[in-house]
Amino acid sequence: MPSGKRSKQQRREAAVAGRTPPPVRSKGAPRGVRQADRRVLLIAAAVVVLAGIGIGLGVALSGGSKSSTIPKGTPTVGSLGPNALPGASQVNKLFKGIPQHGLTLGSPFAPAQLIEYIDLQCPICQAFETSELPTLVSRYVKPGKLKIVMKPGAIIGPDSIRGQKAAIAASYQNRAFDFAEMLYVNQGTENTGWLSDSMVAQAAASVPGLNVTKLFAARGSSQTTSIESSVDSKLGGAGAPYNATPTILLSHSGKTPKVVSVGLPALKTLESQIDQAIAG
Repeated sequence: MPSGKRSKQQRREAAVAGRTPPPVRSKGAPRGVRQADRRVLLIAAAVVVLAGIGIGLGVALSGGSKSSTIPKGTPTVGSLGPNALPGASQVNKLFKGIPQHGLTLGSPFAPAQLIEYIDLQCPICQAFETSELPTLVSRYVKPGKLKIVMKPGAIIGPDSIRGQKAAIAASYQNRAFDFAEMLYVNQGTENTGWLSDSMVAQAAASVPGLNVTKLFAARGSSQTTSIESSVDSKLGGAGAPYNATPTILLSHSGKTPKVVSVGLPALKTLESQIDQAIAG
């Protein structure tokens, strides 16, 4: 799979310019698809187990987990201040005034529903979220025709797990989409450690009204673990029906969602499919 600074820069420039970025794929995978790497998933699982042991010892010795403490100097509540990450104003404008309830964006009475299985460090997801999602939000979500349900997964590596937990935690404050978009706009090269606690804190602090302290504390909650397990059972895990991101499903309200795209969809095709879902 292509990686490195040059290919990543090309994808970021393409997303900013509104062009379709060059596809990123693993050997044998369809073009424009980021598949789960089983070896990486096993390593990530081992990391999680070891991290859990470390956290348990930390709690026993110090009476608290450092993972729930925000990095020093981070504002408690997010804003569009001078230290906000690039793109914060545009992200705020994109979602401003649109209802969010947990991991759902848009009116609960919208006639159509789009479900997106994503990974916060997936470059193909980044292309979809930055070059196509804004059009869908403007054309369908704001008018109340479509609601979007986010399913944040972790199929690429340890950074993905940190992003998954943080996005779920942000959903408790009804700002999951703002937070995820901030990470996509400022995405680094996958599996380089870019999605650190520091990046999570910076992204959260760039979302107006998002309480960073509460987000960090909520990452380790039983509710977060339950949502993670639910998503993981559908994406990338053993026997899971989906093993690539983004995977997009559509349905008319009340009907069974069906997969319409695996990988980066053609925007016009997706819009046509949404129109059909709205019509029922």
